[in-house]
Amino acid sequence: MLKKMYIVRHCEAKGQPSESPLTEKGWIQAENLVEFFNDTKIDRIIASPFLRAIQTAQPLSEGRDIKIEIDDRLSERVLSAKNLPDWYEKLQETFTDMELKFEGGESSQEAMNRIVHVVEEVIHSGSEDTVIVSHGNIMALLLKHYNRDFDFECWKNLSNPYVFQINFTEGNVRFSRIWEKRA
Repeated sequence: MLKKMYIVRHCEAKGQPSESPLTEKGWIQAENLVEFFNDTKIDRIIASPFLRAIQTAQPLSEGRDIKIEIDDRLSERVLSAKNLPDWYEKLQETFTDMELKFEGGESSQEAMNRIVHVVEEVIHSGSEDTVIVSHGNIMALLLKHYNRDFDFECWKNLSNPYVFQINFTEGNVRFSRIWEKRA
């Protein structure tokens, strides 16, 4: 049986904290996602508890009358509990050393395991077509799980929003980018 998942990076937001809302442009992007998914069958919508992810999913949820399921495991990865002035370089290191961990943060492997567990649960559920709304770093780690060539450079090229479709058929996994940058 073919199962499809649409992995969506949230729309443009006003910041990085969990309570950061979408910008005006982000709301337009969220409305564009409704149009984008217009002819797509959707059984479930699952989102990170971060406000920007919930708001990204909200117009689609309301338009389809599908309740947004919140899953903490879709939260953005915490690189460190400390302010790292060189966070960009540190993040890059974590794409090559999957076990590298900074104070108060989680390794790439730990974050990858979180989101992979969500995806595996969806695969084994009765749902065939699911939209998952999350964040850039953890989304990149999910894609890296299925394709080791998905690296730091690929992460840098993710826009807000960004949509990948992942198809699962009898142990075979294929993913492709299906969203082109818009408004």
